[in-house]
Amino acid sequence: MNINSLKVKIFGITMIPFIIGIFILSSVNFSRTQNTLNETLKKFEVAITKEKEALIKHEFEVAKSMIDTIIAKEQDIEVAKLKVIELLNGIRYLDDKSGYFFAYEKREDGYYFGFHPNQKLNNQKTDIKAPDAKGYPFREDLIKYAKEQKYITYYYENPTTKEITLKMASSIYIAEFNWVLVTGIYADDIKKGIDVLREDVNNDINKLLFIAVVITIIISIGLILIIVPSLNKIIIKPLNIFQNTLDEFFRYLNAETQEIHKIENYSKDEFGQMAKVLNTNIDKAKMGIEEDRRLIDETIAVLSEFEQGDLCQRLNLNVNNPALMELKSVLNKMANNLENNIDNVLKILEQYASYNYLNKIDQKGLKEHLLKLANGVNSLGDSITTMLKENKANGLTLENSSNILLSNVDKLNLSSNEAAASLEETAAALEEITSNIRNNTENIAKMAQYSDEITKASSQGEKLASQTTIAMDEINKQVNLINESISVIDQIAFQTNILSLNAAVEAATAGEAGKGFAVVAGEVRNLASRSAEAAREIKNIVENATLKANEGKDIANNMIKGYEGLNNSIDQTINLIKDVEMASKEQLMGIEQINDAVNQLDQQTQQNAMIASQTQDVAVVTDDIAKLVVSNANSKEFIGKDEVKAKEINIVGSRSIKKSVSSNNANDKLVKSIQKDTKVTSIKSNTSNDEWESF
Repeated sequence: MNINSLKVKIFGITMIPFIIGIFILSSVNFSRTQNTLNETLKKFEVAITKEKEALIKHEFEVAKSMIDTIIAKEQDIEVAKLKVIELLNGIRYLDDKSGYFFAYEKREDGYYFGFHPNQKLNNQKTDIKAPDAKGYPFREDLIKYAKEQKYITYYYENPTTKEITLKMASSIYIAEFNWVLVTGIYADDIKKGIDVLREDVNNDINKLLFIAVVITIIISIGLILIIVPSLNKIIIKPLNIFQNTLDEFFRYLNAETQEIHKIENYSKDEFGQMAKVLNTNIDKAKMGIEEDRRLIDETIAVLSEFEQGDLCQRLNLNVNNPALMELKSVLNKMANNLENNIDNVLKILEQYASYNYLNKIDQKGLKEHLLKLANGVNSLGDSITTMLKENKANGLTLENSSNILLSNVDKLNLSSNEAAASLEETAAALEEITSNIRNNTENIAKMAQYSDEITKASSQGEKLASQTTIAMDEINKQVNLINESISVIDQIAFQTNILSLNAAVEAATAGEAGKGFAVVAGEVRNLASRSAEAAREIKNIVENATLKANEGKDIANNMIKGYEGLNNSIDQTINLIKDVEMASKEQLMGIEQINDAVNQLDQQTQQNAMIASQTQDVAVVTDDIAKLVVSNANSKEFIGKDEVKAKEINIVGSRSIKKSVSSNNANDKLVKSIQKDTKVTSIKSNTSNDEWESF
């Protein structure tokens, strides 16, 4: 029997009064161990939770950076939104494809899915107050905490398996799209892992407790014979040291402390063996953790260099942890592949920068993003090659067209100068014609004025002739009255003569007594004869006056008819003069319009001549540019360079104006040019049917 055995010592110092104390001590130690375990598991749970939160935060930072880049690049916010949706729909940042993004978009009547990897949910309205599987309205909190980026947990019911799973989620606000961008990951693995670990540890503790109880019962038999100080020295103190060391070891494993103390001066009994084993494991664990930490620090440093673009760094440390060594190998291999592929891309891009677009990136063995990068660079080369071909073709076409343009511009310049000279001569001739027509119009206006005066004089003569006729009629009436009076006098003379004859007969009959009466009768007869003679003379005079009055009346009537004919002729003459005056005015207006149009056309022709000169300068510059474009295209290396030809362009018929320098036929050439190259409009008078062609 080994006298250093713990059994021998326990049986040597155990005593019955301390059995209860041993059980109490064991219970206290178990409780402390259980509390330590719970605290350790809780800290482990917090650490894993923070790790998941850090993962979500990192993914949000990456997504926000890409979104900001797309928004800054695209001017149209709707185009940017579509590109962001296309980008985020393809993101799965966890190995089990569970890490994805979706967005709530606020609209007038509520919240909708702005986008979701499940295409069926796109643009569907969602109830933000709807609870999760255990009654928690997590959507409302995701929208509420979007600007603070808080993390929440909720219970998600799988629609296929109907299994309720714990998830962790967070959200950020994208103001440009009015989005609440959300992502979440499964968090049930934390609780399940903690529960499994707790269950395993509890099972181990229960086993240890059972063993401890059995050992305690066995030891208790021996404690009857051991004194309390010896029991404390041999059992209690080593257990406390072992427990403290174990607690410190757990805290070291949980990164709560950077130092750990081993058990010193351990005995040679079972506690000493346990202490020795514990010290050995502490050394191994400490060495492994320090090695792992150094490798992790080196990995962080190398990945930081990767993040900044330096792909030359590699992991060089070796550790005893197989998983970390495999991770090291994978990271170094990944760095080699990335460096080689990036070098290939840079090599091609350097060739592109040197205007050599003949080579392309080999896509063999590339996948996903590297394949897309290679395709993008190759597509860039193809696009640049196509552009260069197009530029060279356009340059050749422009060169050919510029030669034609130069020739035509020279002709246009010469024609414009000739047209300007002809128009100057035409304008001078039209000025002279306008002056003549203006003088004719003024003379015709004076003729119209004189015709009005003649018309007034003729009308006055007609009125006087009418008055003469009326006077002659009055004279004729008076003469007729005189004739009647003369007839009366003649009758009286005739009767008086008869009476005197009767009186003479009677006097002769009376004899001597009738002599005196006969003398009187003779005198009366003489008087009657003289009256008759005077009546005859007056009658002759009246008849002559009547003839003259009738002749004057006839003359007056003829004068009236003459004046009427003269008035009609004058009226017709006045109408003709007015027509000529109106036509002259219209001709004056038309020739003035023609004169203005010719002057304006002269100015335009002068401007055209100046523009033609400037166009010639532009054509020369265009020809130089075309040659420069072709030269630049030829200085670059690309596929199909030598096969590029100028494009065939059908030039729709050109018009030219042929003019002579001679001034004699300038007007004829002007009319021909106008009929050929301009639209002709008609200026119509309101009072006549005459038409003039104008410009």
